[in-house]
Amino acid sequence: MLLNKIKLSLRVDDTDLDEDIQDAIDAAVADLQLSGIIKSKIVDTDPLIVRAIKTFCKAEFSSDDKEANRYRECYDMLKTHLSLSTDYNTEVVTP
Repeated sequence: MLLNKIKLSLRVDDTDLDEDIQDAIDAAVADLQLSGIIKSKIVDTDPLIVRAIKTFCKAEFSSDDKEANRYRECYDMLKTHLSLSTDYNTEVVTP
């Protein structure tokens, strides 16, 4: 489950922030879709997608501005690479 992966990445043990974390996950997914990544490619089994969402969430939940900006830059670079890749921006149609 993606929520648990993100919580582990953020080092959050309890459920107090679950709603906020899920909102950040949803925002990351929406942002990836806006960048041209096909919805069906945004799955919690793809390591690059999971890394992008983790990085987005780390930027959102970091208390250090410098660190948050570093995570945002990393997320933006990964999002750009994903959105330019035909593996993520093209739906494969089988005849």
